[in-house]
Amino acid sequence: MDLQTFNTSPADVVRPALLACCAAPRWVDAVLAGRPYGTEADLVRAADEAARDFTAADVEQALTAHPRIGVRAEGEHAEAAWSRREQAAVDTDQATAQALAEGNRAYEERFGRVFLIRASGLSADQVLASLRSRLGNDVETEAAVVADELRRIALLRLERVLSAEVSA
Repeated sequence: MDLQTFNTSPADVVRPALLACCAAPRWVDAVLAGRPYGTEADLVRAADEAARDFTAADVEQALTAHPRIGVRAEGEHAEAAWSRREQAAVDTDQATAQALAEGNRAYEERFGRVFLIRASGLSADQVLASLRSRLGNDVETEAAVVADELRRIALLRLERVLSAEVSA
């Protein structure tokens, strides 16, 4: 959708597109409340600022919409298509896939949530290296990293909404 459509469409039309970017309703509400935006850059800047205010509850809620890294998202909705595209480089050999699965389990045991990374443009080895490195983080540090990764994913997806890039 272009900026004019974003600015002028009823909130209930725009909300699903924003929720596909980030399933944190408080973030969606903040972005919607800023309409109308003068430029796409203004919109992305406001979305970035709103994402920098993610609470722990916002992050946990948004994480429910993210599949495990290395697990193919199911469905035909935009969020699943974007997830498949973002993780495309993570499709890899059996050994790396097994290491990612083991890393995911270790991460979930350590932190109680799915491992989240802005995987777009990263190789499976880079994702695995980050996963292993982040396992050494303390809980507070990792919470900040996850919130930032979520912010980065939301902004990437928002730019896709604005460019009408919705398919896989």
